Amino acid sequence: MNENDENAPATRMTRAKASIAVGPTDAAKKPALQTKRATGTNGTQRRAALEDVSNNGNKAGAVAAKDGKKKPLVAPKTSSTAKPGTNGGVQKLNRTISSRAGAKKPTPVTSNKRPKDVVAKEEVQPEEPPRKKKLGPVKEEVKDEPIEKGKIEVPADPQDIVQDLDSEDLDDPLMAAEYVVEIFDYLQELELLTLPNPQYIEHQPDLEWKMRGILVDWLIEVHTRFRLLPETLFLAVNIIDRFLSAEVVALDRLQLVGVTAMFIASKYEEVLSPHVANFSHVADETFSDKEILDAERHVLATLQYNMSYPNPMNFLRRISKADNYDIQTRTLGKYLMEITTPQSQIAAAAMYLARLILDRGAWDATIAHYAGYTEKEIDPVFRLMVDYLHRPVSHEAFFKKYASKKFLKASILTRQWAKKYHHLYIDSSLSEPYTYIKDSEQ
Repeated sequence: MNENDENAPATRMTRAKASIAVGPTDAAKKPALQTKRATGTNGTQRRAALEDVSNNGNKAGAVAAKDGKKKPLVAPKTSSTAKPGTNGGVQKLNRTISSRAGAKKPTPVTSNKRPKDVVAKEEVQPEEPPRKKKLGPVKEEVKDEPIEKGKIEVPADPQDIVQDLDSEDLDDPLMAAEYVVEIFDYLQELELLTLPNPQYIEHQPDLEWKMRGILVDWLIEVHTRFRLLPETLFLAVNIIDRFLSAEVVALDRLQLVGVTAMFIASKYEEVLSPHVANFSHVADETFSDKEILDAERHVLATLQYNMSYPNPMNFLRRISKADNYDIQTRTLGKYLMEITTPQSQIAAAAMYLARLILDRGAWDATIAHYAGYTEKEIDPVFRLMVDYLHRPVSHEAFFKKYASKKFLKASILTRQWAKKYHHLYIDSSLSEPYTYIKDSEQ
């Protein structure tokens, strides 16, 4: 026994001390020391207590431990191959006892085979929660419920079905899907309050409609040079018409009204509006910065600072949602919207004519619902647009703007179509455009 062992008992018995205490005859007997070394310092009672830790109540192991036999200490070698009914906790304690007693440790399992008791436990666990399996039949039961007669009517024509396109935007707060219907109902009511007098030229002794057209054509060039939004141009034209409906303007001040209207609209619509000096520059320094600012105050006071104008671009985007946001149709619609008024009817007629030119199909119930107009209601504005496209170009800047590749050459395409098919709509009194196309193609 090592003398430097820290775990050894404090009082150590040597052979010299044993011979003195017991005597020479008893010291010669080695079996007593061997028995003490085999059983340990705590005797055999602790072994019996450690061995008898199972819940099975193994009396044979307890009796063997009490007699001092080593047979129960060797038994844990076969504990790794226990039957599935044995307790896993007993196996772990047996391995611990074997290591303490100095017996041979069991060989670790290195193969891919797992003990049978582990496999049995894993097979008992369910693969999926029972709730997921019950979801399928519940949905089928809802679908298979009988439909009461008179509550739901299936239309004969699929085009008469109005699809709910706003429900898919409920998760997007920027689309305001919960209030979008009320918003556009309010805009349609508001456009009646912001309409100018259609005959205001009669109260302008120095002005004519041709002069108004020249002014708007020049503003389109300014709008393109500054790269402003489409909403800015529509609002500027509306400010001009509303101001001329309320005030008499001399011919030499008409351009000042146009520049001021564009300046106000850019402040209202643009994120970063051009400086007042830029508008003075595009007017060839005809008007100073102070004159433009004074005119701004006078125009706003005349309009009572009411800039709540329902822009036709809002209605066009609303209809384009039902048209799957077709970029070519919407571009043609933007060009056609700059022809006439009012706003919501302009957008509907522009999309109607654009879809007709590009052969995008009929004006079904879904598009009519989101446009707010049927084919019959937009027919007068539609024919006015066709008549404008058939006539010679009267607004050069307007035509050149939409003749570029950026706008898909919308002005060229629409005028080529009008030259070919205008007689079907201008000279005829019928009111079903799609019937005319089918007849002309046959």
